[in-house]
Amino acid sequence: MNKILITGADGFIGSHLTEELVRRGHDVRAFVYYNSFNSWGWLDQSPPDIKASLDVFAGDIRDPYGVRIAMKGCDIVLHLAALIAIPYSYHSPDTYIDTNIKGTLNIVQAARELGVQKVVHTSTSEVYGSAQFVPITEEHPLQGQSPYSASKIGADQIAMSFHSSFDTPVAIVRPFNTYGPRQSARAVIPAIITQISAGARTIKLGSLHPTRDFNYIKDTVEGFIAVAESERSVGEVINIGSNFEISIGDTVQEIVKLMNVNINIETDDIRLRPDKSEVERLWADNRKALEVTGWKPSYGGKEGFKQGLTETIEWFIKPSNLSFYKTDRYTL
Repeated sequence: MNKILITGADGFIGSHLTEELVRRGHDVRAFVYYNSFNSWGWLDQSPPDIKASLDVFAGDIRDPYGVRIAMKGCDIVLHLAALIAIPYSYHSPDTYIDTNIKGTLNIVQAARELGVQKVVHTSTSEVYGSAQFVPITEEHPLQGQSPYSASKIGADQIAMSFHSSFDTPVAIVRPFNTYGPRQSARAVIPAIITQISAGARTIKLGSLHPTRDFNYIKDTVEGFIAVAESERSVGEVINIGSNFEISIGDTVQEIVKLMNVNINIETDDIRLRPDKSEVERLWADNRKALEVTGWKPSYGGKEGFKQGLTETIEWFIKPSNLSFYKTDRYTL
């Protein structure tokens, strides 16, 4: 991999991926969302030597002209730019179609025209909906149970259609629930940790019974890199998950133990998904990732999950990091 473009480099996963690739000596162009504050999102918090090494492009993934300019001279594109908040997709679904589907179309169209060596497109485990069987393989039916997941199904199909129609070298990474430092408080693990860290002992949450396959950020980053480097990943959809299932309620208890606090849990109606939209169960089958790329989780199983939670808590409880979050408000 020579010149690498990362879209969504200013976000949670994108910033960690950008930093790791720079540490490994790659030439990285970071596509960040344009704003008048000249903010690079989470990359603003990167070490000075990493920021100095970055080629930053500020633009909008919905703009085909800007996307094409950003991709010029790049060999590999890691496409992470997307709207990902499920609750906000109920509120503004139109923006999800423009950003996630049209944005992906802009990426693969430019890749086709420019002769890019590989596009690694980011999917999500939400496209599977509630598991019809577990562990979930890449052959599991796709179910759009929220406007967000429907938009990602559309984006995945657009990306793969260019591989089928034009032989555009596309690989799809399908991460399960990534967690770790810098994640938005709209996600359940940061929501729990930030409330406790701010002194709350009555924690507001949504449903506790659904299960998730949580994947620590370092494992997700390694998964992206493994898919990008593998010659066998083109034309493939690859799950990146820990192969460990745990309920939200049990996740709360693990965090409470690690933070050594006693709490009460209060159901907050605004945090509940509509009944038919709730994804009841997610559990990744990650055998294909090992077979095709050699990737396997370093934070797998219950002990790996505890270690990932420990590292996540250590980051969030630092006052300088907690200050980025509005702990007294629900993050949509």
